[in-house]
Amino acid sequence: MSRQPDDAEYSEFVAAVWAPLVRTAYLMCGNRALAEDLVQTALTNTYVSWHQVREVRAAHAYARTAVVRLVASWFRSRVRLSEQLTDQPPETPYSPDPSTRPALLDALRQLPTRQRAVVVLRYYEDLSVAQTAEALGCSEGTVKSQTSVALGKLRDLLGESVVPSTEGIPS
Repeated sequence: MSRQPDDAEYSEFVAAVWAPLVRTAYLMCGNRALAEDLVQTALTNTYVSWHQVREVRAAHAYARTAVVRLVASWFRSRVRLSEQLTDQPPETPYSPDPSTRPALLDALRQLPTRQRAVVVLRYYEDLSVAQTAEALGCSEGTVKSQTSVALGKLRDLLGESVVPSTEGIPS
């Protein structure tokens, strides 16, 4: 059963999910402008399907999955270009949010795309193993193994005190 799109409801939805989705995309791709573009694309796709949305919570999950897949697609299709020298200083956004500290962002960028996505979804979006598996289109076992490997790499890069141990924590 479909329903008529409600622009006011959709606007409220966008206001509520914009910042978390941009943060997720930014942590995955490391570029604020690109993150905003990918989120805008995901939300545009969500709007096109808005008449099929039965619950706004489901729309948030749909949009988050779309963002994760768009970032992964971008990584697959992009051609790495060497750094371009300009007369402008590099963009260094200030944020008191510890998740956007340069050392952490650099460490996240060193992870393969799938591992980065797992870490961002599990620890920044606070998704369960099952929700992460659904968002990435993989098995729960893959999420668990990728999480373990990714956290090990982050511990090597950042040190034990920065990356918590997962021993004794239920999945």
